[in-house]
This record gives sequence, C-alpha cells and structure tokens, in this order.
Amino acid sequence: MKLLESDDELNEPRGFIERNSSMWSESADQRSHSTVNDNRATDRIVGASASWRAVLERARQVAPTETTVCIHGGSGTGKEVVARYVHSVSPRRRGPFVAINCAALPEQLLESELFGFERGAFTGAHQHKQGQIEVAAGGVLFLDEITEMTPAAQAKFLRVLQEREFLHLGGTRPIKADVRVIAATNRDLREAVARGEFRADLYYRVNVFDIHIAPLRQRPEDIPVLATRFLREFAHAPGGRPVELSEDALDALLSYEWPGNVRELRNVLERATIVCKGQVIQAHDLSLWAVPPSTANTTDLEVIEGRTIERVMREVGGNKAKAARQLGISRTQLYGRLRKYGLNLS
Repeated sequence: MKLLESDDELNEPRGFIERNSSMWSESADQRSHSTVNDNRATDRIVGASASWRAVLERARQVAPTETTVCIHGGSGTGKEVVARYVHSVSPRRRGPFVAINCAALPEQLLESELFGFERGAFTGAHQHKQGQIEVAAGGVLFLDEITEMTPAAQAKFLRVLQEREFLHLGGTRPIKADVRVIAATNRDLREAVARGEFRADLYYRVNVFDIHIAPLRQRPEDIPVLATRFLREFAHAPGGRPVELSEDALDALLSYEWPGNVRELRNVLERATIVCKGQVIQAHDLSLWAVPPSTANTTDLEVIEGRTIERVMREVGGNKAKAARQLGISRTQLYGRLRKYGLNLS
C-alpha cells in the first residue's frame, strides 16, 4: 500500500528542512568524535503526532535565544535531529554545528577533545590542538549523553557556562567560549545528581530550557509518516528501488514496541527493502526484535544494555578493566552502569 503520495501529505510545518536522515542509522562509534555541520540539508524533520509537534514548537520558542537547552529522550528518538533544528532556525545558523558523544569517547580523550591542549601538556602532545569548543565558535556545541561526562570534565565545563571561557589542557591563557550549548541525555538528570554522578551546579546550568521527546511507541501516528520518508530516501539511493508497505507490514510496524525508536525503524525498513520480493514489503520481511512483554513498556534499550554488561562481566570473570575495554566505555562509565542496573559481578 502507498502510505502517502506527496510532501504536502506529510503535514510538515514550513522550514523543517535540515538534516540528512541517514543520521538515524549511525552508530555511537561513528558519532564518537565531534563533527562539524557541512550544511548538507537533504531531508526533512517529519512527524504527525501532537507530542512531536509540541517538541518542535518548544524548539522554535527557544531557537532565537542564547539559552542553554537540554534535550531528554531515549536512544534513537531524535535528540540530535531536534538540536540541529534549533540551530537551523537560530541566529547562529550560519555558524558550525559541532557534536560530541560523551559516552563514546574514552575518558582520557574527552577533555582534550573539548578543550584542546598545548604542546607538551601530556605524553604524546607534540603540537598544539584546538578543542571543539573553539571549532564551534559562532555556532552550537552539541553534547550528546552529557551524563557520561567525567567528573573532571564536568567541573571544567561548568566554567564554560558560567564564565564563557576555558583553558587548553596545559594552558594558562583563558580563551573566550563563543558557543551556544545544547545537551542531550537518555537518563534522568535529577536521578544522576541524586546518585552523585552529575554535578548539581552543572545540572542547573545545563537544564535551563528542557525539551522532552517521547519514545516512538507513544507516538504511533509518526510511524507511517517516517516510513514514507525513509522508503522514499531508499528508493533514490544508489541501487535503490521503489517499494511499498503491505497492510500487514504496516500493522506490524504500528504494533511493535520500538525499543530502538526512530533509528531502529529506519534500519528495519532499510533491510526490508533489500530482502523483499517484488515491490511490496510483507510483514515477514520485517526483522523485529521480540521484546519481553514484562519489560517492553518501560525499559527500552536499557534491557539490552543491562544484559550485555552482565554477559561481558561474566565472560571476563568480573575484571572491570577488561569489561570496560570490551564494551568500549571507561571504567568510570562502567561503574555507573553497574550501579544503575544493580549488578555486582566482581
């Protein structure tokens, strides 16, 4: 079946053109290091649900200001998409958009990526390096998964928000921070503060204006709209072909819990366009993960993350250093997750 025939039927408010939707399929590793917006605005932010419209309305309200924004939502819900939208309709839209995934960068590299360093600041620092705060001058610095920022980095970044300046690692000369900060997290910041994992003073500086994005399972009206956009994108990609969804396939998409949210929807449809026979995607072409009923409504990807950490910890015999390396996170981040999921496997 054809979901929607034209762009007009997508019910898109004017001015949503901003972001290539391939972002939905990027992994944490691909987005671990900062990236500068190159203005290749090739897709549209789409959605039909009231909750998604409310998100974009809040984004429009705060965009003209210099206010620090914190975007809350599960993995794959579109936090970076919304951050880029705020940037695209703000006075800083001609400046760069620089994104850093705090969870994906090793602990020892996060500070040097953020603040830069002087030659000789540490072993291996053979030359001066700009930090991404400098690279983002005149534009927006987007900090994804800010709750994973190390305590030392939190203390230093607080100065950026309070004093609008910072120091290179090993430097003594203050540098002006001409950036607007947009942060994002898939965790409850207040709980992180209560557990001592996030500084209370930084919380108040970061969470000045909050935007909450509902998980995809709570806004099923967006599924047909997003599916239309993604299928159209795949059809125009190299080697692509136009395909449609059968009634059964659409029903399957609407009844699924989507623990991976919009990113998962895109990946499921991309695979289905490859494996389907003919020009119609059937329900059996959709690779949908069977979420346990007891956890599907509340835990999303946390179920997967908790089980993965438990499995790796058992495989390495409780060795936290080995587990952290295998999981691609720092030991500080591992300790936080062990507390979060109540795991004691040492």
